[in-house]
Amino acid sequence: MVKGMNGETRYTIGELAQRTGLSVKTIRYYADRGIVPPTDRSPAGYRRYGPDAAARLELVRTLRDLGVDLAAIRRVVDHEVPLHEVAAAHAEALAVQIRVLRLRQAVLTAAAKRGGGAEEMELLHTLARLSGQERRRLVADFLDAVFDGLATTPAYPGIMRSLTPELPDDPRTEQVEAWVELAELAQDPDFRASMRRLVRQYAADHDVPGLPRPDAVAVVRDGVAPALAAGLDPTGPEADPVVVAVIGRYAHLTNRPDDADLRQRLLDRLDTANDPRRDRYLDLLAVINGWSTGGGVAPAVDWFSRALRARMLT
Repeated sequence: MVKGMNGETRYTIGELAQRTGLSVKTIRYYADRGIVPPTDRSPAGYRRYGPDAAARLELVRTLRDLGVDLAAIRRVVDHEVPLHEVAAAHAEALAVQIRVLRLRQAVLTAAAKRGGGAEEMELLHTLARLSGQERRRLVADFLDAVFDGLATTPAYPGIMRSLTPELPDDPRTEQVEAWVELAELAQDPDFRASMRRLVRQYAADHDVPGLPRPDAVAVVRDGVAPALAAGLDPTGPEADPVVVAVIGRYAHLTNRPDDADLRQRLLDRLDTANDPRRDRYLDLLAVINGWSTGGGVAPAVDWFSRALRARMLT
């Protein structure tokens, strides 16, 4: 360490390396690219650096650790561009990289869980990389197939919204995984047909005068919940009051008498609704949209279907 002609402290490259923890080779590399040039040279021709060189190198090291390229770093340290502009640009670039990595992780995770081959992985990758417009088109195609001919039904807009996934611009890994699985499910012709039957039965139950009312599945879910929690046997006599209450409410809501036809009608609706893929779709939808889960109806539908069948056979 010596004093320059103007009295400022000068450091050799070795001394600067000791102060910053960087190697001599690294400092020389930055100096050769004009990022941290020497202030002057000693009479013997050795590089010497001023007191601001250490702070400049600390900034360079920080920016490099954050992934900023050397060209941008030189423009920052030379005051050609403000640091905040470079930080904003690189933060956006990093956000893009993170989204790409999340997509890759989701595809690889899904492929690992399924144990499929190359074709399935390619399909998963394609679904994960769909743009926002392509995702909306895929969902619209699914919902159009399910709700075809029911656009004038009063409940249609609300049901459509309740079944529409909206993947965020910056999704979490689990949301991407859920989207990939939901998109694949939405393209399954058999699942589309099952949902189409369910929606039409729902519309038929609501084709009566009066205010909007719960459908058959909702009536069963609400009426059976205590019996499920209590562990009642659906075929046993202790389940009789539950069956009577549920059928009575369904008959009242549909303006129909409690007879064999009504019970068969209710059973048909429950058979259609008792599709585990429906619950899975709703669970995936909740993950994608950030909604609370736990809306599955399969246990309640299965319990009441068994209870109703047992009594229709007697």
